[in-house]
Amino acid sequence: PQDFLGKRVLIEGLIVDVCAHRGCWLDIASDVPFEKINVKVVDGVIVFPLESKGRNARVEGTVEELNLTKEQALYMAKHRAEEQGTTFDPATVTGPQKIYRIRGLGAVIE
Repeated sequence: PQDFLGKRVLIEGLIVDVCAHRGCWLDIASDVPFEKINVKVVDGVIVFPLESKGRNARVEGTVEELNLTKEQALYMAKHRAEEQGTTFDPATVTGPQKIYRIRGLGAVIE
C-alpha cells in the first residue's frame, strides 16, 4: 500500500461488507485470502446500499493511511460494531493501528 499512498487507483472485487448505518463505507475482498480493503466516502454524498454485499464493484479513489492511537482504534472498532449491530470486545484492540483504505470518489456496483 505504501507505493500507492496519495495516488488515485481503480480496484475491482467482491463486496464483503457494507456500512449498515449510513452506507458510507464498504469492504472489498482482496485476491489474497482473508484480506480486504475499506473504501470510505463522505457521509451522504455516496451511499452504498446494503444489498451490495456479495456483489462485485469497481471503485475509484485515493489510497490513504491512518495511524491510530490505541484510543482512536478502540473508538473506531466500537463505532463499527455499533453500525453493524454486533458486540464489541475491547480486548480485540491491543494497541495502535495502521490502516490503509481508499477514500472513494466513485463506484460501480454490478
